[in-house]
Amino acid sequence: MTTTNQFLKIGNKEFKSRLLLGTGKYSSLEIMQKSLNNAKCEIVTVAVRRIQGLENGHKGLMDSINWKKIWMLPNTAGCKNAEEAIRVARLGRELAKLAGQENNNFVKLEVIPDKKYLLPDPIGTLKAAEQLVKENFTVLPYINSDPLIAKQLEEIGCATVMPLGSPIGSAQGIKNMANIAMIIEEAQIPIIIDAGIGVPSEAAQALEMGADGVLINSAIALAKTPSLMAQAFSKATEAGRESYLAGRLQGSLFAIPSSPLDGVISNN
Repeated sequence: MTTTNQFLKIGNKEFKSRLLLGTGKYSSLEIMQKSLNNAKCEIVTVAVRRIQGLENGHKGLMDSINWKKIWMLPNTAGCKNAEEAIRVARLGRELAKLAGQENNNFVKLEVIPDKKYLLPDPIGTLKAAEQLVKENFTVLPYINSDPLIAKQLEEIGCATVMPLGSPIGSAQGIKNMANIAMIIEEAQIPIIIDAGIGVPSEAAQALEMGADGVLINSAIALAKTPSLMAQAFSKATEAGRESYLAGRLQGSLFAIPSSPLDGVISNN
């Protein structure tokens, strides 16, 4: 295990919550604030390019979050190649400093040239990750559920890898469980499932598999009552982790009686 029972450790920081949240797509900053509070999350992602451009839904976001309590995870959303992602990661580090987090070197690395399916570019991700690790970033790369890419990113020094459960915003759940199970089995760093989770039961499933955390955005922000959904995801994440630590009953092809047969009265 790469984490203790109590904490999620990424780089040199420890977090009690294993639920990470995105800050996009909320209908208002007030709803976002209530959702973050109900989720009990300690890490939130911030799209650096959208903050810079003051895009709809992001204006005022920096002032609406208590950065003394919540750790910023700047992300390189919108970057189509490694060079763009490296540049935006550097801007993200400065953004964290402006929020008062002087030692924050975290970056969620996204390199996505594909506009239709929004799938990450493995080659661009590797290239950007290698450079950012050299610059002492704590790199959390978003990847396809590819065990080989996951291992390569770990070997070059990434602090975690974040395989997708299914395409971004699709709410399809965890579609490639076999590959994600392989990633978890081979990893010596935390694995955080990112993208595609639609309901709390799928977050619990990810933690039950042995994932160290989940990152949720659309499933909460676009729910009918986001703050209530955030609360549900918080509970599900805790339950999934406890279930994993408890050790599940292994399945069987045949029925196994729950009461012992010794001493049963027989007519013979």
